[in-house]
Amino acid sequence: MAFDGTWKIDRNENYEKFMEAMGVNIMKRKLGAHDNLKITMQQNGNKFTITESSNFRTIDIEFTLGVNFDYSLADGTEVNGAWNMEGNKLVGTFTRKDNGKVLKACREIIGDELVQTYVYEGVEAKRIFKRG
Repeated sequence: MAFDGTWKIDRNENYEKFMEAMGVNIMKRKLGAHDNLKITMQQNGNKFTITESSNFRTIDIEFTLGVNFDYSLADGTEVNGAWNMEGNKLVGTFTRKDNGKVLKACREIIGDELVQTYVYEGVEAKRIFKRG
């Protein structure tokens, strides 16, 4: 599938502002903006296996489209939600366990890049990855 492969972070847009809206402290925001994130994705039908590897942690995530699962963000924020396919986009809706607020995420291939868009409390950020 189109998402399959290894993707390395290339650049961020408005990511520090997004992390600030999420309540991430300034030290973690500065580190998070330079985390050297690498994502390896493998799709098998409705099932996805993803490995996220950064300067801070390596985590394996398995999920099935449309099925809720628990996930811990890099800053330790706990969320629950699901990914769904909408056309050629992976769209995720996750609810924070600490305050009940919603985090939206979208992954799509644009040209030769994987673009991840996040929206939380009206603040939008993008992380753009290139195949690596």
